[in-house]
Amino acid sequence: MTDAIVHLRKNENGNDRQMELSSSRVPAWWVMLSRELADLWIGGKALYLILAFSILLGIETFVLATNFELSLFTPEEMVFETLKSAIQVSLLIGLIIGADSISGERDRATLEGLLLTPVSRRQIILSKFLGALSTWPVALAITIPYMLLLSQGNAVFGSAVLWAALLGTILIPAFTALGVIVSFWCNSNKTSFFVSLGIFLVFLLMGQVLGPSRTGIVGQFLQWLNPIPAGFDFLSKLLVSNQTFGEVWNLLESPVVFAILVVGLLFFYVSPLLSIEARKVSKLWSRTSRQRVGLSVIFCLMLSVKATSAMALHTVQSEGGDLQITISIENKEVKTGETIPFDMIVTNTGAEQSPPIIVAMNIINLAKEGDVVDPEDWSPERTQYIDSLAPNESTTLSWQVNAVLDGNYMVYLVAIPTPDSAETSTQISASQGLHLTVAKFTKLNPSGVLPIAMGVPIVLGLAIFIAFRIRRRQIDLGGS
Repeated sequence: MTDAIVHLRKNENGNDRQMELSSSRVPAWWVMLSRELADLWIGGKALYLILAFSILLGIETFVLATNFELSLFTPEEMVFETLKSAIQVSLLIGLIIGADSISGERDRATLEGLLLTPVSRRQIILSKFLGALSTWPVALAITIPYMLLLSQGNAVFGSAVLWAALLGTILIPAFTALGVIVSFWCNSNKTSFFVSLGIFLVFLLMGQVLGPSRTGIVGQFLQWLNPIPAGFDFLSKLLVSNQTFGEVWNLLESPVVFAILVVGLLFFYVSPLLSIEARKVSKLWSRTSRQRVGLSVIFCLMLSVKATSAMALHTVQSEGGDLQITISIENKEVKTGETIPFDMIVTNTGAEQSPPIIVAMNIINLAKEGDVVDPEDWSPERTQYIDSLAPNESTTLSWQVNAVLDGNYMVYLVAIPTPDSAETSTQISASQGLHLTVAKFTKLNPSGVLPIAMGVPIVLGLAIFIAFRIRRRQIDLGGS
């Protein structure tokens, strides 16, 4: 097929689109959105990306069920890890489709015909944006059977679907809009894909790099600015740590602000400037501006690595404490995967009102040759706070321990009164140990995972084949 024939066919497609928009009684943006959805889902890239998504999700689910160490995760943790992967891949899919929205039209030489249609530039961007978002509901629907399987009848399933839908509806439109903005400033798909992938990796890796410095002021601020780890922290506290929405709603501030800024930038600033060539607006992003932004990012990363909240005490003077701790159980025999709830009572046995109290829980392995225990894997909440206790006043705190590995372990709690100043320390009170004897046991049946892990990609593959056949038939009949 010669270049002249290809160009003629592209012009015919553009003329068909213009005639369809002119003669239709429905809103023009809806006609364009319908065409976008048809291009994406009838033999288009959306089906292939969703197929890859289902394969990756099936592999992860099968590994969670068959790997011995991973299968010992609690249902809450397995559901959270599945949701985390699903949202991350969905972010990437939205970013990829968004990055192709404008630069792809320029590469295919169809943007000129699109701009000649009786549709405003903002409506063109809106149809592209909504078409790219259509993959998220499908991805969430595919994820639900995997979550149902991994939840093992746990009540976390209903909460996971609700909060995942909320978080995904905030994050995915933001990154899809970001991909459209990058595509707007690029003349070629290669450049748009490369820049979009780089931005996504920066957001993703910054959350990993800044993890150790989250307790520092700079680390907390940069972590708050990154919507991805903030959103996952929100999910983790709700699903794994069993906290309420009222306690963690502030973690959604960063994703919501980021989404409003990016989507607002797309529709109120970028979309009216849509043109055939990206060079007309590329001067706004000068070489000097790129250098300044790059240096700022490097400076923030270096500052975050150096940030730390640990301050050495110059002198240590101990203050006396009168706190007594008792726990509801002293020993327990369980199997891996089970949850051990227990209560503790903190009593102020002194004659004066106590300062604010911090209560922390720790777990140790009683076997010398055993692995070191990571308490974060065993308990969704390791620290609780008490405002103050009057003389002879008591308060009860509830705790939960998840048996992750088999063996003999000791759980203990310590109460730490808050020091008056940086030059003083306080007397720590410890509880009696809770002896846990954990035997091996795996609840999840790996054979029940394989049909879903293999069945979903097979069904999607058949859907792609049918869509491809329908599209080929339309082309053979003279359709676009």
